[in-house]
Amino acid sequence: MKFPTGRKPPTRLVARFVAISWRDLAVSFGPILLISAAAIWLAVRLIQPAPPSTLTLSAGPKGSTFWNAAQKYKTILAHNNITVNVLESEGSAQNLQRLADPASHVDVAFVQDGLASTPPEGLVSLGSVAYVPLTVFYHGPPVRLLSEFEGERIAIGAEGSGTRELALKLLKANGIEPGGKTKLLPLSGEDAARALVEGKIDVTFLAGDSAQPPVMGRLMRMPGVRFFDFAQADAYARRFPYLTAITIPMGAFDFGRNLPAAPLHFIAPTAELVARDSLHPALSDLLIEAAKQVHGKSTLLQRAGEFPAPRAQDFPISDDAARYYKSGKSFLYRVLPFWLASLADRLIVVLVPIIVVLIPGLRLVPSLYAWRVKSRIYRWYGSLIALERAANADNSPAERRTLTHQLDKIEESVNGMKMPLAYAGQFYVLREHIGFVRERLLAVRERLSAMDDETGDEAGDESGDHTGDHSGDGVRT
Repeated sequence: MKFPTGRKPPTRLVARFVAISWRDLAVSFGPILLISAAAIWLAVRLIQPAPPSTLTLSAGPKGSTFWNAAQKYKTILAHNNITVNVLESEGSAQNLQRLADPASHVDVAFVQDGLASTPPEGLVSLGSVAYVPLTVFYHGPPVRLLSEFEGERIAIGAEGSGTRELALKLLKANGIEPGGKTKLLPLSGEDAARALVEGKIDVTFLAGDSAQPPVMGRLMRMPGVRFFDFAQADAYARRFPYLTAITIPMGAFDFGRNLPAAPLHFIAPTAELVARDSLHPALSDLLIEAAKQVHGKSTLLQRAGEFPAPRAQDFPISDDAARYYKSGKSFLYRVLPFWLASLADRLIVVLVPIIVVLIPGLRLVPSLYAWRVKSRIYRWYGSLIALERAANADNSPAERRTLTHQLDKIEESVNGMKMPLAYAGQFYVLREHIGFVRERLLAVRERLSAMDDETGDEAGDESGDHTGDHSGDGVRT
């Protein structure tokens, strides 16, 4: 079959139709997948690890109140499969040293307020857990001011004890310092009480276990021993913010004997449960829960539920503890066992980026995929429009041949595309438009050819007329 001059034989269709374009799908889905993977990686990096199964707590001397409290903590946390290693110590001062030293591997400890003039960095409070009562007993006539003990033999507690640190601060505030005429002796507890009864010392500062109501009642029954009534208790509490003025009502020790016969006033710092700021939030919650059970009961020194409390003294309250005191345990830890709540808590952090990024991104994939496929079709329309405009302009035969060649290239590229079946209709519409532009090019070419033929005929006719006229003239001549 022959085709008119200038017409291109029908191009053999080589386009490959597929059910889906995996390349376009990968390009559409890839960025969303990468963003989601980055979000999950960041969440995993930021997520808290699983809480450790062991915890080291520095308590106090063996048999002391805080040693016994630590043993109760150990029993309570064991219900959640957390092992508490309780360390014996000389007191709050040594507990603070251990916390400040990372090599000691102590996670939490009882620390009496007022010991740290400049608290070490990296330590936070889980709350105050108890009062540490400070009492003073002495021999001799009634005394109203601590400054009146100048020149006496005073037991201020053993080296490294919280009692000693506090006694030195109070005595210094009253003008009594080491190296003066007052003898400051390192006796504490039962040793100091016995020395006072035996007359070996004149004054003793007792704190903590040595100043509990039963001990105070026993000493008050001793002949010749007087209780120092802190008439300035409120003033001390204002000067030293970590101190609290406490009053024991008349008859609290013995109703029958009416001991004490009058209200007793003394001062007491609080003891805080201090931890490293790296303590896992789940363990922080468990420790505060244990503190509620151990320290929350009513005594002569405190009301029920008074401790633990988020009192900011020497150490800042940790963010986890502040959250707990404000709203309690999180929902998961309230309704699930500890180990399961810990696992679910960490899984939620991983699921959040999946829900926030991946799921909305997956909803965009069909639109991105469609845009990718359609863009491969639509990008040829710009070239077709340019060809059509160029064909309508006056141009030479060589330029028209160039336009036809460009159109052939476009058609070959389009016919060789790999196209999903769902977009076959748009593909064939594009081919129809290519044929339409080709028809326009042929029409313009034929029109210009016809115009060239007419111009040539007219030129031939004019040439014949002129020749005949000249011949006739010559014959007549």
